[in-house]
Amino acid sequence: MRRFSAVVLVAATMGAALTAVPAQAAHANCTATACHFDVPPGTYDVKVLLGGDAASSTSVTAETRRTLLPETAVEAGKRVARTFTVNVRTPEGEPTGADGTPGLDLQLGGSVPALADIAVTPARHARQIFLVGDSTVCDQPGDPYSGWGQQLPQYLRKGLSVANYADSGESTVSYLADSRLWATVQPRIRRGDLVLIQLAHNDKATDGATYRANLETLVAGVRATGGKPVLVTPIVRRWFNVDGTLNNDTALLVNGLGVDHPAVIRSVAADDVLLIDLTAKTKALVESLGVEASKALYLYNDKRDNTHTSVHGATTYASLVRDELVARHLVPKRLMRVG
Repeated sequence: MRRFSAVVLVAATMGAALTAVPAQAAHANCTATACHFDVPPGTYDVKVLLGGDAASSTSVTAETRRTLLPETAVEAGKRVARTFTVNVRTPEGEPTGADGTPGLDLQLGGSVPALADIAVTPARHARQIFLVGDSTVCDQPGDPYSGWGQQLPQYLRKGLSVANYADSGESTVSYLADSRLWATVQPRIRRGDLVLIQLAHNDKATDGATYRANLETLVAGVRATGGKPVLVTPIVRRWFNVDGTLNNDTALLVNGLGVDHPAVIRSVAADDVLLIDLTAKTKALVESLGVEASKALYLYNDKRDNTHTSVHGATTYASLVRDELVARHLVPKRLMRVG
């Protein structure tokens, strides 16, 4: 996204007029559909004031297509304030991807967007949820792809942010070996931070002993920083049996060596490690929807892809993670958007 010299612009985009946006931070550039803030890497609180003279409906995304605020309706003549916390880093998306634009970029969407005011300030004492994962978790750079980690921020309130270090194509082996990945993530973890680990889809050639040892290395590395490791079993592949179930190796992430990834993860978690069984959750959901309705969760209709999720699917799966975080008291309910 290029920078704009004008601080305030009023324009109509696709028939939906935005209100003028007074910039509330130094070196901010705003247009009718976006704001750029010249801030260094770090964690920032964002406060938006939504609404205008007409009825409106506004969403907010940031950096590499991260959803920070779901579409929010506001009655005509009303104003609604929303706050959230965002992680700013370089690269701004996948750790092995392009650097992106320095600073913080916020994009305005929704059917009738209206932003009355915005302020960005350094976050004080914010907690982070770090994500260690693969392409089903990462901040995907291009539509229609989306990882569930890309959609998780919309369920968080001010004081809690997502630092998504998931990266496409990574296995437990490559994630530990690449200096841009685990060696970069671990020093950033602070006491009390959650670290969600979902790596399995690309461990196709990893034997069981190595896979288990790699998971244990990641868990030990998180604990050494004072963080809280949470093992997450992988989302299922949409691969049905003739009887409408997903009880097959492709769907349930059993590799060519016979390594049952979810089973190994559950076994490691049994040794006093927190677990979110996303395999079980997504299997139940996909089977309940059936062959046709479940296509919308994945990119079957666009790409004949039964592994990667659409924005709808990623948002749905992120809500399952949100529910588990709340149910297991891993984060205070006051910091989560529920319901």
